Amino acid sequence: MLMAASDLHVSHPENRRIVESVQADQTSDWLILAGDVADDLSEFEWAIRTLAAKFYRVIWVPGNHELWCTAREPLALPGELRYRQLVDICHRYGVVTPEDEYPVYTAAGGQSFVIAPLFVLYDYSFRHPADFTPQQSLERARRAGVVCADEYFLKTYPYPDIQSWCDERVRFTEARLSAVSRDCPLILVNHFPMVQGLTKQLQPQEFSIWCGTRRVEHWLTRFPVCLVVYGHLHLQGSSLIDGIPHVEVSLGYPRDRQERQPFHVVTALDSLLT
Repeated sequence: MLMAASDLHVSHPENRRIVESVQADQTSDWLILAGDVADDLSEFEWAIRTLAAKFYRVIWVPGNHELWCTAREPLALPGELRYRQLVDICHRYGVVTPEDEYPVYTAAGGQSFVIAPLFVLYDYSFRHPADFTPQQSLERARRAGVVCADEYFLKTYPYPDIQSWCDERVRFTEARLSAVSRDCPLILVNHFPMVQGLTKQLQPQEFSIWCGTRRVEHWLTRFPVCLVVYGHLHLQGSSLIDGIPHVEVSLGYPRDRQERQPFHVVTALDSLLT
């Protein structure tokens, strides 16, 4: 069975207990982790080690929280160096990352699917209104009292800013996707939604500028995509866009679940594969 979860945020004790309670068939079940597993490296490694021991295969993409440099880790490496640390931890436990060969999952009916874990950031292009510049959108958000913690904790070294890092990741990822055979349906996994319209439920709306990039939306028609798995919004659910299911699989913070019952710890995906 193919399952997915994101935004586990295991620094919260309740979430850590939930992760410990997850049950799976270690001989056959696959797990997609769509980012924001933890804020610091020790908690991240604990979660990766714990889940890798429960599942046959685990596939991970980074969220924004994993990339943070905070006072909790005074010696934390910034930007790309931090990302490489996360990749190294995943490799230690056999977990697939965006730097690895894309794995092929075979569903119960015999159909095979290529799973592409993506590391694509945001560039403030999910803007309202669309004709605002990034600077205008950031100022509008600040005046509304909305500032994502990434502005303080997400370092972009060696890139001068988040847009430049996003640009590099888009180019790198598009080249990799272009090399994948068109004969096998493609499951895209990204922490951030890949279509701006999926952020319409966000409150406040000003936060959407930290939620993705419009530069990847055309991938959904350029490549043989059959399913998109994402997180970040803490709004579990599925949306059908131009015939493609987009599934948000966030566990989220404990306070999120007080307003959202029932919730899934992990979301089963096999029924969406066609």
